[in-house]
Amino acid sequence: MSDSPLTPEPPGHPDAPAGTPRSPRPKGEPRFPDGPRADPAGSHFERRIRSFQPRRSRVTQGQEDALQRLWPKWGLDIDGQRTLDLAELFGADIPVVLEIGFGMGEATAVMASEDPGTGILAVDVHTPGQGNLLNLADRAGLSNLRVGNGDAIILLREMLAPDSLAGLRVYFPDPWPKKRHHKRRLIQPEFLTLAASRLRPGALLHCATDWEPYAEVMLEVLTAHPDFENTRPDGGFAPRPAFRPLTRFEGQGLDKGHAVNDLLFRRVPLTEDSTGD
Repeated sequence: MSDSPLTPEPPGHPDAPAGTPRSPRPKGEPRFPDGPRADPAGSHFERRIRSFQPRRSRVTQGQEDALQRLWPKWGLDIDGQRTLDLAELFGADIPVVLEIGFGMGEATAVMASEDPGTGILAVDVHTPGQGNLLNLADRAGLSNLRVGNGDAIILLREMLAPDSLAGLRVYFPDPWPKKRHHKRRLIQPEFLTLAASRLRPGALLHCATDWEPYAEVMLEVLTAHPDFENTRPDGGFAPRPAFRPLTRFEGQGLDKGHAVNDLLFRRVPLTEDSTGD
């Protein structure tokens, strides 16, 4: 196994000796008393069509340990009850990029390591991935990474100030391939309008997907939105930029002949007409 601090924890690798049983959890007790909550926003906000669905998979002992130790320091429950001070959250006045959906966090940890002057607020609902990313950040000594738990829409709408983000990353969102589920896709005009209100003028919106029909829809919707402009002069897809690492999931797709498309759009400056002046 590699000694690299960004080497992901092997599935099922425990920190405790083999065969050590876990203590049973009393009924009604939180799974991680000091970790992410199961439903941080609760019933405070109206239920809407979700663009995500929580995945059920086993939390390894190493991931559980990271959640218990590091969540109070680097974790954030998205409850929608306050506006975040990003300088306070990161302990420094640095540009902050929001990443929605980070999977197991390997690529996120690499990007944070290679760009220590940028804060990454990485949001997901997958508990094993949250624990894995915290573990990677701890082992690499990263200070510019925070992990959010919950609905990114509530985060954008209720907890982030206008023009507070230096960028937004949406890598390999659920394509919801069945036609009756297309309404669940994240990249839609309403989402882009909300995202634009939280992005600084000139901020980069970077999407990537290996589902070609969804890529075409993303390109169409982004091109039509007045708050964004394509960074590609030809108005098409972009090559994968050097700052986005090739993930294991992506590599497996490429081996199977899947096409991966990146979209790089910028938040256009506000005009007098758009501000109502």
